[in-house]
Amino acid sequence: MQNICYQINLSENLGGAEVYTHFFTQALISLGQPTTIFVNKKARFWESLGGLGAPQNATFIPVNSDREIIEWLPEIKSFFVLHSPISAELLTEVAGKHILAVFAHHAFASKSVPDYYKRCHLILSVSEHISNILRSNGLTNCYPEPFYGVASIARESKVGGNITVGPLYKWDKRKVRDRVLSHLYPLLQKVSPPPIFTKRPGLTLGIVSRISPIKQFPLLFSKIAPIINKYPQINIEIFGSGEGYAQVRDLKRNLKIIANQVRFWGEQVDVASIYSRLDFLLAGLPEREALGLNVIEAQFCGTPVLAVDAPPFTETVINNKTGFFYKDPRIDNGQSFEALIKTILSMREPLKPLEATDHLAKFSIEQFNKRVERLMAYIYRIYLANS
Repeated sequence: MQNICYQINLSENLGGAEVYTHFFTQALISLGQPTTIFVNKKARFWESLGGLGAPQNATFIPVNSDREIIEWLPEIKSFFVLHSPISAELLTEVAGKHILAVFAHHAFASKSVPDYYKRCHLILSVSEHISNILRSNGLTNCYPEPFYGVASIARESKVGGNITVGPLYKWDKRKVRDRVLSHLYPLLQKVSPPPIFTKRPGLTLGIVSRISPIKQFPLLFSKIAPIINKYPQINIEIFGSGEGYAQVRDLKRNLKIIANQVRFWGEQVDVASIYSRLDFLLAGLPEREALGLNVIEAQFCGTPVLAVDAPPFTETVINNKTGFFYKDPRIDNGQSFEALIKTILSMREPLKPLEATDHLAKFSIEQFNKRVERLMAYIYRIYLANS
């Protein structure tokens, strides 16, 4: 089959959009559709992808700049998919000669949607939540079906293996403080051997996520830490690195009142082993979250989720079955959260997310592949049939 699908992901860092690129690529390959991916030459993660491995049978073209991509553009009208922003010059070249779609991996505040979304032929949203945000901002080029995501729990999984402290920071080398700390912190870590994770008695709530502004964990804990402080049997285990020093610093400030109940474990690879040792996954605040792959992953591992009763969590969690919802603590100062904690502490039987088979199937690789198949049929029918 002719290669008519090209992808552009110029991120220097591995994150959710890059994992998404992997699964989208694998879906294309499973359909017999060749694809070429333009990636940043500085990105060193594509071969491993955090344990997922490079997408098989895809062609990768590392580039230093957008201008290099212009030199590679095909003569035949093709389908281009963006996973990261591109320059206005490249946008003009691609949108003028080819069919251009962008995956909306992020939630945007009102009137802050990137302008280049408007110039794409299609916006491919990862949730209905994102589609609604885009439509409320006047965008009419949203593909009608949300793509959701795939539970990527097979990343070097060794369920039952030891969990030790990993890197706590993703250093922002543009800042002098972070550059200095990036050299000092590893030396400090070598002073004493890293502890091995052992689940403590009581109720274990876990965060398995990059500590980023999107999740709003410092703001969340500013509201719920005083409540958790009333229940010393609650343990907070945090797995993930901060995007720079400031994110972790701000989170620690708002956890100070319950510092003896909190442990930081840094970045981890074996996420399946982590989820299996938690009683609940604790999600961040909702409005800046696009989908939340960690929420989906936890349920696939049999771990229920605690989340604010709002999109996108209302698309990814079934209340009282795969998790529990509580009212946004910014609205009621955490009263709903405390009522839920009391309910959980009195429960005799745990929730069993794995029994929600129809719900979980929505986030399976099989369903994701079918959505990609429908997309490609749509592209051929609407845009490429007469090319």
